[in-house]
Amino acid sequence: MQTFRFDHDRYSAYALLFSPVRDPGKIKQRIVAAANIQGSEGDQERDAVNFAFIEPALITSSLHLETAIHQAIIAESQGSLRTRTVHSEILFALNPTNNITEAIRRYGVSDSSKSLLVVLIADEPTNPSTVESKMKKAVDGVAVPFSGLQDLTDWDRVKKYHKLDKETRERESGGADRDSIRAFIDNVVTSSVAMKTVMQ
Repeated sequence: MQTFRFDHDRYSAYALLFSPVRDPGKIKQRIVAAANIQGSEGDQERDAVNFAFIEPALITSSLHLETAIHQAIIAESQGSLRTRTVHSEILFALNPTNNITEAIRRYGVSDSSKSLLVVLIADEPTNPSTVESKMKKAVDGVAVPFSGLQDLTDWDRVKKYHKLDKETRERESGGADRDSIRAFIDNVVTSSVAMKTVMQ
């Protein structure tokens, strides 16, 4: 599990990568159902799925993810969330447009998700072992080292969503190799996340 700590905030974030995952649609159904269950049972179910479930194929680097988490934390700490929760705010931060529904559809769990990044943002001291155990109960899948994230990126989808096809083709025709093109894409999408709140 990867831990992110933010020196100037009281927040920490924990991320666990699952690949593969089985029956991702069940997670999606659980999230929707939890919002409508009343009483203590509803509270327990909402707590059980109180994570950001992220499509890792659209994450270009650890810094890309960390930047989105940080933007969500800033919005939460300033009382300026544009979505319902700090966890859905991560999905909003990742999406290049301001369409919340699109952000959740693209970057959240779907019936076709083959892998998942599960993220918890905590604003108080939290035991990482407890967090990891809770994540594993929520996801029917295989937890793998965070370093495996770099093998899951779908660079073509990232280019499509960020409208980078033309620029990457120009770089390819100019002789740029695959690694330098991917580094360029990562820099653009990470900067896009970092600048999103400034541009609004």
